[in-house]
Amino acid sequence: MQNKESNDYVFQLDRDHVFHSWSAQGGLSPLVIAGGAGCKLWDHAGKEYLDFSSQLVNTNIGHQHPKVIAAIKDQADVLATIAPAHANLARGEAAKRILARAPSHFHKVFFTNAGADANENAIRMARSFTGRDKILSAYRSYHGNTGAAIAATGDWRRVPNEFARGHAHFFNPFLYRSDFWADSEAQECERALQHLRRVIECEGPKAIAAILLESIPGTAGVLVPPKEYLKGVRALADEFGIMLIVDEVMTGFGRTGRWFGFNHFEIEPDLITFAKGVNSGYVPAGGVIISERISRHFDERFFPGGLTYSGHPLAMAAIVATLDTMEEEDIVDNAARVGDGVLATGLKALSEKHALIGETRGLGVFHALELVSDPVTRAPLAGAVMNDIKAALLARGLLPFVVENRIHVVPPCIVTEQEIAQGLAILDEVLGEFTIG
Repeated sequence: MQNKESNDYVFQLDRDHVFHSWSAQGGLSPLVIAGGAGCKLWDHAGKEYLDFSSQLVNTNIGHQHPKVIAAIKDQADVLATIAPAHANLARGEAAKRILARAPSHFHKVFFTNAGADANENAIRMARSFTGRDKILSAYRSYHGNTGAAIAATGDWRRVPNEFARGHAHFFNPFLYRSDFWADSEAQECERALQHLRRVIECEGPKAIAAILLESIPGTAGVLVPPKEYLKGVRALADEFGIMLIVDEVMTGFGRTGRWFGFNHFEIEPDLITFAKGVNSGYVPAGGVIISERISRHFDERFFPGGLTYSGHPLAMAAIVATLDTMEEEDIVDNAARVGDGVLATGLKALSEKHALIGETRGLGVFHALELVSDPVTRAPLAGAVMNDIKAALLARGLLPFVVENRIHVVPPCIVTEQEIAQGLAILDEVLGEFTIG
């Protein structure tokens, strides 16, 4: 009889029966994972991997944190599921904790199952509140794979999925590959804001319900905006009566060394979307944090949205335990200290050593290495070479997050300086095998 706890069995089971996302199915070779703890994962043969991906940049508290696992088990003993129309303790406590970390004018939380439907419902709220239809979002963005969320997304995955109405896009700032011929952060910021103003004017200010923007675009490349950019977007939104939705799905709950990414830029949105790090994905959960004036709008008006599993008790218990534990164990401070310290310093040293690193950028435990085939022309490193680099990293026990020509360096927020040193050493060794010039 075949061993069901073997890599071969699990791999074949997957290939026989599982349909994967964002993939041509025939050539897939998924990595088999049997278990994990902290920043480590392992397969059924005992091979260990240091997780520098946080999976999809969501396991902020690490794998199998005992306090979160215990909270899920305890909740299952009390109330495993309940319809969202009912009040229950876990959901109320989760909302209370989330609001405690948001700006003071935020009033309520609408819970969803993930980040995509969080963005869907934030868009729905903005349209209802303003009576307008259009949503502006950036070309360098990702907001999820549901109807309006994928139409709001800027990258190529939007194109075969543009079934939702009322979406327009603009270029957000990215000095390394500037669309504005800028030669400084200040110039990039000024020109990006002028471009956004022109898009608003041309799309019709009174037709635009909201600007949807990641505080730091993640999947698009960890694009830390110029310091004044989000302030400028906030000012434009206020000038034209447009709601500002900040997507914190990837950046929220410690990833950047703050509770929210927008905390770095001294702005306050009208709506905040979240998921991922709020409970590290232990049980799927997301949501919209709603400012008081938008929340009050629905006191006497019907809100046309809902989900069967909104505020699912097991997910809510995981949120409560995650946020309490992050506070108790200073996990957000650790992300700032380690991420802006040895991680940022180490990545900068790698960029100075290896010519194929065109740029390194990021905050907290949210960084990216931009790999190029020519440091002068900044031509992106070819996909085939990126695949070889990924394979070499995996072979040495480092699980990376690779997107196009980039390695996103995004370990859990609990990562130690020793684990950072281990991961940087592997990156150094592998990148040294792929020299250019």
